[in-house]
This record gives sequence, C-alpha cells and structure tokens, in this order.
Amino acid sequence: MNPLKKGYIRAYLSIPLYMIPAILAAGAGLYFYNRSSGTPVLIFAVIYSLAVILAYLVSRRKMADEIMRFATGYGTIQKEMLKGFQLPYAVLDDSGRFFWMNRAFSKFTGEDPSYKKPISTIFPDLSRETLEKTSDLPLTVRISQDDMIFDAVLSRIDFKPEKDCEPVTINGTLISVMLFDETAHEKLKAAFEDQRLVTGLIYIDNYDESIDSLEDDVKKSLIRAIIDRKIAKYFRPADAIIRKTDNDKYFLIFQQKYLPKLEENKFSLLDDVRTTKVGNDREVTLSIGIGKGARTYSQSAEYSRAAMDLALGRGGSQAVIKSRNHVYYYGVRGKEVEKTTRVKARVKAQALREMMETKDSIIVMGHQITDVDALGAAVGVYCAARELGKKCQIVLNTITSSLRPLVDKFTPEEGYPDDMFIKSERAVELVSEGTLVMVVDTNRPSYTECPQLLEKSASIVVFDHHRQGSERIENTILSYIEPYASSACELIAETLQYFSDRMQLAPQEADCIYAGILIDTNNFMTKTGVRTFEAAAYLKRSGADVTRVRKLLREDMATYKARAEVVRHAEVYRGAFALSVCKTDEVESPTIVGAQASNELLNIVGIKASFVETVYNGKIYVSARSIDEIDVQLIMERLGGGGHLNVAGAQISDASADEVKQRIKDILDAMIQEGEIKL
Repeated sequence: MNPLKKGYIRAYLSIPLYMIPAILAAGAGLYFYNRSSGTPVLIFAVIYSLAVILAYLVSRRKMADEIMRFATGYGTIQKEMLKGFQLPYAVLDDSGRFFWMNRAFSKFTGEDPSYKKPISTIFPDLSRETLEKTSDLPLTVRISQDDMIFDAVLSRIDFKPEKDCEPVTINGTLISVMLFDETAHEKLKAAFEDQRLVTGLIYIDNYDESIDSLEDDVKKSLIRAIIDRKIAKYFRPADAIIRKTDNDKYFLIFQQKYLPKLEENKFSLLDDVRTTKVGNDREVTLSIGIGKGARTYSQSAEYSRAAMDLALGRGGSQAVIKSRNHVYYYGVRGKEVEKTTRVKARVKAQALREMMETKDSIIVMGHQITDVDALGAAVGVYCAARELGKKCQIVLNTITSSLRPLVDKFTPEEGYPDDMFIKSERAVELVSEGTLVMVVDTNRPSYTECPQLLEKSASIVVFDHHRQGSERIENTILSYIEPYASSACELIAETLQYFSDRMQLAPQEADCIYAGILIDTNNFMTKTGVRTFEAAAYLKRSGADVTRVRKLLREDMATYKARAEVVRHAEVYRGAFALSVCKTDEVESPTIVGAQASNELLNIVGIKASFVETVYNGKIYVSARSIDEIDVQLIMERLGGGGHLNVAGAQISDASADEVKQRIKDILDAMIQEGEIKL
C-alpha cells in the first residue's frame, strides 16, 4: 500500500503545488497590466513552478522510501516485541488454525511456531463453536491444561481493504488469543475457602427420654461419657473445637476443608451414637446442623441455627448443611423419634391462644386439594377460635367426594355460619392487619390453598406433621412442626386439650378431627404412637363415634373400581417397587384414589414401596408409600416433593405421566447404585 496515497503527509507535500496556479495567475495579470514590471514576475513564477514540481517528484519518491523503511523497521520491532512478549499470544485464522504464535505460547504448548493445526487439538475447550462466539469485544474462556488454569481472552479482527487503496496481502478474519495464568489465583482462592471457619450445632434429640429410661446413676453418667467421647473422637480428624453448652447440646468450629470428608462418610456419627447401649431402652439419636459459605462468623452461626431447625423439623436423627443457596441432608434413616413428653404441646397451645386473643379474625387453610386430615385440623382451629369468641373461616376451594359428607355436617341448621368455608378470592379480600393466617397439614408455601395470603399477612402460624424441606413458609410467628406425629389432626387434638379448660367439641367436630387421624394412619396401622392413641381417646371422650366416622368415610362404587384398576395395571419394577398411573376421570377425587391405591399395593407380597401417579388439573400428583424398609421421603425429595419415611408425595407440572414414571425409575436406580436403597 502506498503510504503517500492519502493522509497528512500527502496533504503537507501538496501545499506548494496548490500555490502554483495562484502565482502563475498573479504573474500573468501583472504582465498584461505592465509588461516591464510583469515580465520578471512571470519568469519567476514559471521557474518557481518548474522547481516545485521537480522537487515534489523527487522528494515524493524519497519520502515514500523513507516511510517504508521506517514502517518496516517499526513492524519488525513490533513483531520482535510480540515474539518476546511474556504472555502467551497467538493469532488464528477464521477456521481456528494457528496463523502465528509467539515464543511464550510455543513454549507453553510445546509446539513449533510453524504449527498450523486447529487450536482445539491443544485446548479442547476452544472448539470451533466457541471461536464462532467471538466478536470485537473480548471473550474470556476458562481452560485447564496440565494442572494449570488459564483465562483465554479471544478477540476478532476483521480486515477490510479500502476502496482507493492498493490490494493488501491479508483479507478476512483473524482471531487473537491471549492466555492469562490464573493457577496461583485459583489456588489462593481454594486455600482461602478451605480455611473458612465452619460452625455447627449438635443436639441429642431424645436426651431426657433416653436418660430417664436408666434407673442407675452410674449408667446415666456412663452413657453421657460415651456420647461425649464418640462426638470428640469423630470430629478429632477435623481438628474441631467442641464445647458442650448444655447436657444435650454442643457447639463446634472447624475449617471448611474437612467438611467433604464428613460428607463422604455421610456423618457416620449418627449411626454410631444410635447403637450406643448401656441398658437404655431407647435409641439415642443426634441432630447436626452446620452452616458453611458464610461471609461473617455471625452469619455462619445463623446458617447453623437454620440447619438445626431443619433437622429437628424433619424428625431429627440427621445432619443438615446449609449454605447461602443450598441445603444438603445426610443420614435420614429410620422413623422419627416420638417424644413422650407433652410439654411442647402445652407451650404451643398457650402461645397459640395468646396470639389468637390479640387478633380480630382467623383464616385457616390447608394444602391444595384439601384432604380429610387438613379439614379436620382446620375444624379444630375453628373450635379454638370459637372458644375465644373470634371469627374463624376456612379456605376450601374444592369440596371433593371424600370431604362432602364431613362438610355437610357444618351447616347453618347445625349452628355454623354461612361463611365458615370460603374460597381463596374471598380470603384475599378479607385478610387485614388484624387477621391471623394459620396453615395446617403443610409447611410449603407453594402447596397451600392460597399462597397470596402468606404474602399479605404478617401474622402466620404453621401446624404440620411433615418433614421440612428447603422450601418453607418464612416469617412465621409460631411454628409447630412435629414429624413424629401421625397427622395434623393429632397435633390439633393435643393442642385443644391445653387450649382451655372449658373446651367443648360438638360430636361432628370430634368426628371430623378423628377422621383425619384415621385416614392418615390407614386405620391406625401406620405411623402410630402412644400420643396418637391418646389424641384419639380425647376425641372419643369428646363425642367422636367410630361407627359414625366409618360411615362418613365410605366411598362409592366408582371410586372402589377406580382404585382396583390402578392396582390391576401396576408395574413391578426390580421386583420390589410397584408403579402405576391413575388416569380415571370418573371419580371426583382422583388424588385420594391414588393415595389409597398406593396403600393397597403394599399388601402385595414382595412390594417394598409403591408409587402411584395421578393426572389431575394439569399436574402429576405422586403418592409414595412403604412399610419399613424403604425411605420414600428421600425418593420424593429427589423428585421435588417430600413427606415421611413411609408416606410421601410430590407435585409435578412440567412432565407427562410416562416421563414422571421414568424419573422415578432413574431415581431408584441411582439410589440403589449409591447404596441408599438395599434390595
């Protein structure tokens, strides 16, 4: 390309040429005006013009040669500088092949500077597809090579020749690649993360029950010493500092780099302590809550406290690790530990009474597609509110065939208000600052009948018997979540006994609460404890009639046939799991049919767990059941749901029934391979 073709140098050299016409015109004008005076001027103008033109032609060529020599030297200097550049630098053509590389790039890759193969042969991460994403703005790609980490900065360079310029030798697109070594920085970050302090809490779930079962003081001291020693021994490799803050509580601190080892053995301390026997009748179980990834020590302590709340809310006997955005569960095995003491029930009952007394009205709701347990618990709350003279309304969007016989007992003829049952739209209109919103039989905001109520109310109470998951109702002023309980109706029945000495239940109210316990325990065959029967006895004394409840819970022929069809079409997977789909549109409550069919499938010899999918209102409702060998709650958590050891479920809206069935099979295969399920 001619350096004088355009630019400032060309313009500067052309100035004398632009003056020639003016000088010649001036000389000619003066010559015609006065020949004697104009002749020398005109001769000078001609001589000047010839000299300028001659000088321009001579200097132009010399100037061009000088500029070319300077550009060549400057380019050579640039090239040598790039060759000696400490950072690895290379230029690729538009297909990703090497066009040029400097010495640092050649030394790092071990390739000759004449190497012309695609860069993906050295760095697989820099594929053709990745290179196509480059633009004028730098694109950074993280790559790894021989235990080293680099940031590859890619930039696209487009060459477009000027129309008035001579042809250039390079035309098209080039891609520059510069490598920045991030290995030391990443190692420093990893070291910093490893040295973060992790705080943890350890609680003995059933300390009082386990100790009280021992009559000998020596054995009591011995079991305390054994537990202390096992905890200290387990955390010794983690170089942890452990402090006992109470008889059944411990606080610990250790570095985060030891946490993966604890996760790898899935906190074997839980099983180790559970096997501790010194003449005690009850197993000793621990709950561990650990907070990690916090920015401050106080935030880490808050995370560990939240993790412990989750562990206890899920029934204890497990470890929970909480970080900023994730929650991990370990050691969830066995049944929830039933607590024989009823002190907590009394405390919660008194707290609920105090909160109700300060509110103008109460709105209570259960989960979507309300079942008998949620309805019975809501009716129990209604009775408590009535005792205080407070207005209480129950959110009930759908009255299924299983609920209708019970709901029909609460009519104006029986002395109940017309608006005892309301829909979500009306509930949202009624809620105010003086309204207490109470949630029963669920602790997930997305599962409630009206999630908008939780957003509009600042006073929220939760009574539930399901294990807590990562999704939970926040900012509650009172939370009573006991996974050991058989049903929400059991918790409400206990609460009513301590709510008021004058508490009186009508027969239909006692029937409704009793029916909730009956349904959730499958006629007292699953998940029943001493307190379950005590609650049932209280309801019996309050007027509940077993025969009357049985008649209320009877089903029609269509429902019975639908359940039989689900069982008949069940698929047995791996010889131990029954899977079926409830697609019937002939029954009013298909989700209830699915849950009942799931229970029925457990009566088949060899079936350890059953899973029934119900297609209803654009969602897939999964009912999971087991007897004692399989923890279906872990399976449902991987599917996005939750529940209990033997009773769990999930709601899925982004897949078909066949896709959900395949997901369940994949989860079962994975858990069997991981050792979580043993056949």
